[in-house]
Amino acid sequence: MTVSSSQRNVDFVLEQIAAAGSVSARKMFGEYGLYCDGRLVALICDDRLFVKPTEAGREFLGEVEAVSPYPQAKPWYLVAEEKWDEREWLSRLIAITTAQLQLPLPKPPKKKKTAPKKSTSR
Repeated sequence: MTVSSSQRNVDFVLEQIAAAGSVSARKMFGEYGLYCDGRLVALICDDRLFVKPTEAGREFLGEVEAVSPYPQAKPWYLVAEEKWDEREWLSRLIAITTAQLQLPLPKPPKKKKTAPKKSTSR
């Protein structure tokens, strides 16, 4: 059984990582995606914190457990809950991860639907 994450935990993690940049959370499928400077850097699923895997993140973390945050997902780095209290460490991890990620491509503008042209036959 899947339990959705609490807003309280999301707010706490956002507060802890605030020094990493412009951070925000977005609800996604009953769970949360955490963004830093416009990049998806972490997920909170079942009240567990997962950080997007990057080479620099792995080097910073050292030994790390890579776990799928939900069924059929690629593994992300699981951050132990006791590390959530380490504000500087957690902000550094998020900043390092953010620096490794590209900004998402802008979405193309939606095409306007136009009415079909009427034929003018005389």
